[in-house]
Amino acid sequence: MIDDNENIINMAKEHFSSHAVIDIVLDSQDGEEGFKLIKDRQKDYDVIVMDLILPNKEGLSILEDLKKLKLEKKIIVLTSYNKDDTIRKVSEYGVNYYMLKPFNFTDLEKRILDIYEGVTPKENMADKKIELSITKILHSLGVPSHIKGYQYIRDGIYLMYKEPNLVGGITKELYPEIAGKYATTSSRVERAIRHAIEISWNRGDYDLMEEIFGHSVDYDRAKPTNSEFIATVADKLRLDDRLIKL
Repeated sequence: MIDDNENIINMAKEHFSSHAVIDIVLDSQDGEEGFKLIKDRQKDYDVIVMDLILPNKEGLSILEDLKKLKLEKKIIVLTSYNKDDTIRKVSEYGVNYYMLKPFNFTDLEKRILDIYEGVTPKENMADKKIELSITKILHSLGVPSHIKGYQYIRDGIYLMYKEPNLVGGITKELYPEIAGKYATTSSRVERAIRHAIEISWNRGDYDLMEEIFGHSVDYDRAKPTNSEFIATVADKLRLDDRLIKL
């Protein structure tokens, strides 16, 4: 989501925070920064929701550059700019929907789902639910979403959830897979995750930490290692999933 109004972004995050399928995974209030996220993080999102009036790089400029790059993504323009010539220009860039502010978040939700014809494959929905659960746990544990380690931990937990056998191959399998996705090195992935855990250990929900890590680490003496953190959270998700199905 790219919008210069921070309140709109925060309200969108709140509205979709418990949604089974939709999650605001990336956001920016700046056009130039938003365009960089669109280019560099293509695997991390499915839909772009953007305003046209943005600082440093206007929405029309972003749409023009996306067309030049032949970057095919679903796009919803959400703006108060309603001049006929602007709407015509936007339509030339293959935008899926043009919505005017003020808007209703329920309508935005419908438009996002309509892009996929209102049908979400069961496997994809299950994956989205897992990703949403991971996001909620990491937020409650106090892991800041703006640091690199957050995304690395998020991916690590998801991979560990899907492949429990990775618990014995954190260094040789998990780190390299994450590093390949973000064009970085395994050592940088390891350091970024460790840094994120250090931050969370000082600002997270104490009761939740005790609930999750109480039996795997001594909370009062030391924070968990990277592998303990990732494996323990993945185990909790699997346990919660089994309890729901009972």
